[in-house]
Amino acid sequence: MQDEDGAGVHTLPITVEYGGRELTITPVIVETDRGLVLCDVGPQGTIGGLETHLRSLGYGLEDIWLVVLTHHDGDHAGGLAELNERVDAVVAAHRDEAPYISGECDPIKGDGDRYPSVPVDIELAGGVRIPTSAGPMEVVATPGHAPGHVSLYFPDGNLLVAGDVLVADGTEPLAGPKPQFTPDMDRAIESVGKLAGLEIDHTLCYHGGYVPQGRDRIREIYEQ
Repeated sequence: MQDEDGAGVHTLPITVEYGGRELTITPVIVETDRGLVLCDVGPQGTIGGLETHLRSLGYGLEDIWLVVLTHHDGDHAGGLAELNERVDAVVAAHRDEAPYISGECDPIKGDGDRYPSVPVDIELAGGVRIPTSAGPMEVVATPGHAPGHVSLYFPDGNLLVAGDVLVADGTEPLAGPKPQFTPDMDRAIESVGKLAGLEIDHTLCYHGGYVPQGRDRIREIYEQ
């Protein structure tokens, strides 16, 4: 399978109601020899949308063997428990995000009404590489928006799955993290600087989807 984002990497844009407003999110599916890797799930109530997208690609939910969460915010991880009722997938997140997902700690953002907790099976760290059909998927630690936020980098295709360290749903085609949703903006800016050092030609943002921009624009964001 192949789409505009690269061989074996597919965006799954879904429009949902979240936090009292309509929100378009972009989970990502990556093909591997073992099955599918799902990068972020979405909030509660998105599993039907994921299933529809997968069916159009010739897959089903049961083909997902690994879920990688970029961070613990509810619009990324809230639907994980619902997914786990349908499939027996391995759950992976950065070790600094695991306590929030598993329920040991309440999410940093939100009004205290948390999503159902799910155990984290694999605690990730920067530099970990996962084999995929698009080449190695490298975990890049990009904290700031959340304590253990990670992005996912495909060096073979110069493709970045940015999570929320970069966004593309505003007036700019690619912008830095939103201050109102980023508790540690200083660390987030450092993370953007780290990404500016990678060979990136195109970017997938959870908020905004595919952007045919990379390192040069990311360096501009960092310098601004």
